Amino acid sequence: MADILKVATAEFADKGLSGARIDEIAALTRTSKRMIYYYFGNKEGLYLAVLEDAYRRIRVVEAQLQLEDLPPAQALRKLVAFTFDYQHEHEEFIRLVMNENMQRGEFLAQSRVIQELNTPVIDAVRQIYERGVSEGVFRPNVDPVDIHLAISSLCFFSVANRHTFGLIFKSQMGSAPDLAKRRDNACEMLLRFVQA
Repeated sequence: MADILKVATAEFADKGLSGARIDEIAALTRTSKRMIYYYFGNKEGLYLAVLEDAYRRIRVVEAQLQLEDLPPAQALRKLVAFTFDYQHEHEEFIRLVMNENMQRGEFLAQSRVIQELNTPVIDAVRQIYERGVSEGVFRPNVDPVDIHLAISSLCFFSVANRHTFGLIFKSQMGSAPDLAKRRDNACEMLLRFVQA
């Protein structure tokens, strides 16, 4: 199943739900369509499993960041930098999310686990934020979901729009110096957003 998910992730990220082919996934995993259908029910079931697995993988790594051991501003900076780097290193995650947005969230809405997969990141942001407020370094009355949205927005755009943005503004969106600068800017913007 892990091999099928890995190959299907690449296929769906590259071609979307409508363009991906179960025959191709079966050939690349040296299994049969019947076996894929046995495990996942149908193409849409496999697609949903791929989406859930993509979210599961980022959340597993986030959980290992030990943010609770850091001062609030440093913890928030570490979370933003991690998100930025992870999304650049896992473009397939961004492409899957983009594809699911084109489906208007239809398949994630069917997931029985998507909320529980994403609750830990909001809990982590809430804990960082509340510690920061209690220490007087963060301003009160900012919703942790809004903080997560801001982090996601800055990091997501940097991957999802790098080709068009880079072309239009003649920017080297993938160069190491540019990535480092944008990562630092994202961290700084988020810290300024919540600072007291």
